[in-house]
Amino acid sequence: MPFPAPRLAPVTRATVFCCWFIAVPLPTQEASLLLFQLAPNPRQLKSARQARRTPALNPEQLFPVRPFLLPCLLALISTAPIAQAEQRLAFSAQSPLWLRAVGKLEVSGSQVENGYRKHKREDCSGTLIARNPDSNQADIVVTAWHCLEYYNDLSRPIVFTLLPNSDTPLVREARRIASGGNMDADWALLKLTRSVSAEQVRGLTVHPQQADTGLQIVMAGYSGDQGLGDNGEVMTYHSGCRITAQSRRASESNCEAYKGASGGAVIQVTEGGAPQLAGVISRGDSETVSIFVPIAGFRTSLNQALR
Repeated sequence: MPFPAPRLAPVTRATVFCCWFIAVPLPTQEASLLLFQLAPNPRQLKSARQARRTPALNPEQLFPVRPFLLPCLLALISTAPIAQAEQRLAFSAQSPLWLRAVGKLEVSGSQVENGYRKHKREDCSGTLIARNPDSNQADIVVTAWHCLEYYNDLSRPIVFTLLPNSDTPLVREARRIASGGNMDADWALLKLTRSVSAEQVRGLTVHPQQADTGLQIVMAGYSGDQGLGDNGEVMTYHSGCRITAQSRRASESNCEAYKGASGGAVIQVTEGGAPQLAGVISRGDSETVSIFVPIAGFRTSLNQALR
């Protein structure tokens, strides 16, 4: 899986014990402590079951464990996940206009599981590309190969949407024209059935070289997290992150992104203020590492598509 599902904090034995200790009346606790031994034998378990059959308790006997509440709560807190500070921003009217070129991609596909073919939909991102800064039209979209891995029914269109949350979203059908073919070359190119005018949304131009590791980058896409990304409904972007390792096939960054941002944009702004697409989001750990495919890895195919 290119981006993992959100991970839950492990529930420790001490956490379970404290939850039980707070909730269960004292007489039952004394009898049931056998259940929390490391290796209870069948005879102990039988005794514990018999001890649970206690007579009805009056209200004064219920929950006489308030002095133990604080340490148990501390145990619960110690096992709770430590929330990472949100580093992304949600796209808004105050965001850079060039981020409008990053759109939402919906790909209908199918996969054989246990002998049966099942339909599935891949929710990804993509970036509209222009031939040059003065282009009046744009019809090429860069995305990730794995977003199209199960696209095997040409009767079902690939749908690319720009400004999906605006009053006038731009919806276009697209077809695949080239791809890397596997996760080692996780890029793909789409051609829209109808071009997008620069008056509507101006496409991004391509970085002429490899991204400069000395400059910051921006990573943008429709992450499917339940927080800021709102399950892929809102474009989010991490501005000011950096490339931590670079190669022709795959580069690493400390940008934050989640499943759904795959196929999205890695943008580097020149010293003159011009945004340039430097790569396409591929995968990551949904925490502090996001991997992208540099434009240099598929520049020849991209230049052919832009002719």
